[in-house]
Order: sequence, then C-alpha cells, then structure tokens
Amino acid sequence: MFNYSIDTLISKEEIALKVKELARLIDEDFKGEKVLLIGLLRGSVIFLSDLARELETEATLDFMVVSSYGNEMESSRDVKIKKDLEEDVRGRNVVIVEDIIDTGNTLKKVMEILMTRDPKTIKICTLLDKPERRETEISIDYTGFKIPDEFVVGYGIDFAQKHRTLPYIGIVKKEEEQKDEK
Repeated sequence: MFNYSIDTLISKEEIALKVKELARLIDEDFKGEKVLLIGLLRGSVIFLSDLARELETEATLDFMVVSSYGNEMESSRDVKIKKDLEEDVRGRNVVIVEDIIDTGNTLKKVMEILMTRDPKTIKICTLLDKPERRETEISIDYTGFKIPDEFVVGYGIDFAQKHRTLPYIGIVKKEEEQKDEK
C-alpha cells in the first residue's frame, strides 16, 4: 500500500442540493407511476438512500452486488454479478442508481441482464460521471456531477473498503516518498 491524502472535490452541501435536483427530475418523469430503484452495491447505498428519501414518487428498492474493482484503483474490466435482484422487473419502471460511472463496462453488463427481463422502462441515475474514461456507450438519464479522471472516495465510494462514510467526495492523491537530502 502507498501513502495518500484526500482532497475535497465535492462538498456535502453540494451533494445534498444535487440529490434533491435529481429526485425532482425523476419525479417529473414518473409522475403518478411507481419506480423500482436498483442500487449497485456497495458504492450506491448512501446515494440511493438519500435519493429515495427525496422522491415524491412511490419507490421500491432492490440491490445487485456487481464488482469490477476489488481492492485496486483501476477497473479489472472483469465484471462479476455477486448478488442478483430479488424483485421481478417485468413491466416495471426501473431506475438503476450508481455511485459512479467510469468505463461503463459494469453498467453495460447490468443493462444487458435487466433488458432481458422485460422492464417497462429502464433509466440510469448516477451521482458521478467520468466521461473521459468511457470505453462503452452508455446513455445516462440523470447525472449528478461530471468529474475529471481522478480516483475518488466518499459518500459511499471506497478505496479498498475505506472512506465510504466520508460525507463529501474526495480525490485520492498519492503522496510521493520524500528523500532526505543532506
């Protein structure tokens, strides 16, 4: 492991305002209908919880465990479905809730799986989008923040299972080893 520091990228207050804004957009799109919010664990859980509480639309929650990172800072591009949904998506309005969309490979795999299950509609809501890193075409319906190609943590996003509970989004900065010069 290397030494690192965390610099704030998006404050707790900025996140709270953006979550309310995203909830209003979802409410407008599904006025009078119900939605199934699908959180991709573990990273989305804090965002999903806050988003669900802001919605006026009646929502049901379910989760998938999908992994492509492990304990690394780079995606392995080997997408694994570790836990599937318990809810049936057939004929339902589905909103996939993601913490961050990077290469798009994980989300593409999830979308392929869910589309075979015949949902009425399927939309994507992400707190963070890294368009510079995209390797596959993904249509995002609700985007919180577009961010630079930096490794981030906080508000559900981890680095080797650490820093998920930070109330803000921070950039992980590798610290260079300092050599004593005499």
